[in-house]
Amino acid sequence: MIYLDSAATTLQKPPAVAQAVTRAMKCMASPGRGGHRPAMLAAETAFACRQAAARLFHMDNPEQVVLTFNATHGLNLAIKTLVRPGDTVLISGYEHNAVTRPLAAIGGVTIRTARSPLFQPEELLRSFAAQMTPEVSCVICTHVSNVFGYILPVEEIALLCRRRGVPFVLDASQSAGCLPVDMAELGAAFAAMPGHKGLYGPQGTGLLLCGGGAVRTLLEGGTGSASLQQEMPEFLPDRLEAGTHNIPGAAGLLEGLRFVLRKGTGTILRHEQGLCARAAEGLARMDGVTVFAAPSPEGQGGVLSFTAEGTDCEDVGQALGRMGIAVRAGLHCAPLAHCTAGTLETGTVRVSFSAFNTPQEVDRFLCAVRSLFRLKRR
Repeated sequence: MIYLDSAATTLQKPPAVAQAVTRAMKCMASPGRGGHRPAMLAAETAFACRQAAARLFHMDNPEQVVLTFNATHGLNLAIKTLVRPGDTVLISGYEHNAVTRPLAAIGGVTIRTARSPLFQPEELLRSFAAQMTPEVSCVICTHVSNVFGYILPVEEIALLCRRRGVPFVLDASQSAGCLPVDMAELGAAFAAMPGHKGLYGPQGTGLLLCGGGAVRTLLEGGTGSASLQQEMPEFLPDRLEAGTHNIPGAAGLLEGLRFVLRKGTGTILRHEQGLCARAAEGLARMDGVTVFAAPSPEGQGGVLSFTAEGTDCEDVGQALGRMGIAVRAGLHCAPLAHCTAGTLETGTVRVSFSAFNTPQEVDRFLCAVRSLFRLKRR
């Protein structure tokens, strides 16, 4: 199989990831739940994971790295810490349901949307600046669109927030591991990310990077600390990590983080952008195909969407799957992004790349698409 769906989950992982998961299941217990060797080894592994994340994302204190189930878990923690009924929140027009649904669930929240056409970061920045009035109490923005690979100007948006004293939340679901995410420079209140995408960890893992302010809990329970009190501990990470940790997941994520640190986010990004540009160029040569590509490769991550005239996107995705090529088709849990880009009625076919994909795989994908459309036109 040619796997081109890494924006959902990176299926191909460094071998050390699976090895670490297996070792943890055999040798590790629960951190903070005993002084014996299996518990201590688990605690050391969890802390090493926090340290690796702090190094990658430029954080001084590893204890402000919270282990989560996924990016959605982290975003819920961030949003429900900062947003209350009656608040006004400013988001981009490219947000995932992991942002919009928690806001809707709070109720009574006014959601403003900074919109601009695809791949026009300067216009998007002007929209944010115009809508960031005194009523806005929080800004939430994705770093990279999970549908189109559009790299949003989050550094400049974060600067606007700092100048106006507005908390900023970054959704780094598609950027962590391939783009710089510098918490010290951003000054973000929170940044959330999954472990199973660009960090090459197992599913069911994620990170919430906390900027240092107060945090509210979603879950309460045992932490292995401050057991006499009935309130959750005030200190991180314990305050947000109720219950038994996913230590096999943390062990695998640690190896994924080490892989990214060794390889370098710049190297990974350039590789993915090269594959994306190669795919975009090939698709653009096909009659009836519309490709959503940035004017220059630097404006887009390793995610690319396209549509084919007169062909249902879901049908294309299923046909490619039968040919041994894994892509994703539809709305990609981001109807707001499709609404902004004008593809809400059709959806798109999405291909997305990782450090393990090759130019040869892109060429085979393009050959399959050409073959598919030739067959449909007969």
